[in-house]
Amino acid sequence: MSQTTLLTREPVVNKSRAITANRLIAHGPNIAAVVDTLNSLKEDWPSHHPVFVSLGRLVPTPDIMNWSVPGNTMLEIPAQALAHPQTIALLPQLQQAGISMCLTWFVRGTALPPGVDWRFVLIDARKHPAPAGSPGLSLAWGLADVAAFRQAVGAGYDGASGWFFLHGNPPAKELSPGHAQIVRLLNLVRNNGEIKDIEAVLKQDVALSYKLLRYINSAGFGLMCEIQSFRHAVSILGYSNLNKWLSLLLVTASRDPSAPAMMQTAIARGRFMEEIGGGFFDKSERDNLFITGAFSLLHVLLGTSMQALLDEMHLPAAVSDALLHDEGEFAPFLKLARHCESFDSSGLAKAVAELHLAPEQINRAQLTALGFADSLQA
Repeated sequence: MSQTTLLTREPVVNKSRAITANRLIAHGPNIAAVVDTLNSLKEDWPSHHPVFVSLGRLVPTPDIMNWSVPGNTMLEIPAQALAHPQTIALLPQLQQAGISMCLTWFVRGTALPPGVDWRFVLIDARKHPAPAGSPGLSLAWGLADVAAFRQAVGAGYDGASGWFFLHGNPPAKELSPGHAQIVRLLNLVRNNGEIKDIEAVLKQDVALSYKLLRYINSAGFGLMCEIQSFRHAVSILGYSNLNKWLSLLLVTASRDPSAPAMMQTAIARGRFMEEIGGGFFDKSERDNLFITGAFSLLHVLLGTSMQALLDEMHLPAAVSDALLHDEGEFAPFLKLARHCESFDSSGLAKAVAELHLAPEQINRAQLTALGFADSLQA
């Protein structure tokens, strides 16, 4: 059966802006269609963090029990649905099955059913600046930027869900020496520089060398043997793959408090674009698709301008055009990746149709990308 449900996502963070869960929003015509999609994604389900699942605008009904719910999953129950007969019938079934629940769109004074443990409570912070009367750990939603997050935490929220950390960050400045070192390495590898010259740069920063080898040896790369040195990496992987992994290293070099969430977002974008681009581009271009997605937040992560970064790195035109101007052959795939980060699925559905893709491809690629990004966290 062809699927009609699309997933979008957002991260859940704690007071320190560290990712504590991933939130998936299922946009489907009915519960049966959502269940069909979720069951098909069992093998790709992200396991590094707990996963909140929202049913979008659908009322939770007992039909959701046809889903083989993964153990790390928490089902969201909207406060507005608590009086609905179908939701009333569902709650004891969820409890009996040991499925955790998150109460969403809570407002003070909401009549709550007895005996339900709401570990997390999602609140629209635009309407409710303080989490008064929350029956569980309170998560702010709808925050505009980093300043709004700070205000929410100051008002008593325990964390937040959404993309606020992409906005309201410090203004651009010059590239730091540590970041410049990685850019220097990238340029050497991209230009097939001498191994001895590349090793000389790596030896100047032992931590950098260690982190690079840790990434290369991670499960995400899928190697059959352990890489022991940079020279060994060149012989096994070649310059093209090392270019990709040094790009990943640059993305993860920020010390900003919001960096872990931004890193996850950037890496997931890159992996998603690489997955979806498999049917449109050859292998070498798919690597550049990954770099495009991974670098799409680099200016925010490193606190400098995108133009300044690209001037330093001399990337292929298709990458630069997408990052600077939203133009060129990679731009539709970057647009698609960004639409996966919206609570509203209309933009994603339109972009999917324009590229003649199936919802199954989008959903699977998105979960694969999320799992890959999470696997690289320290």
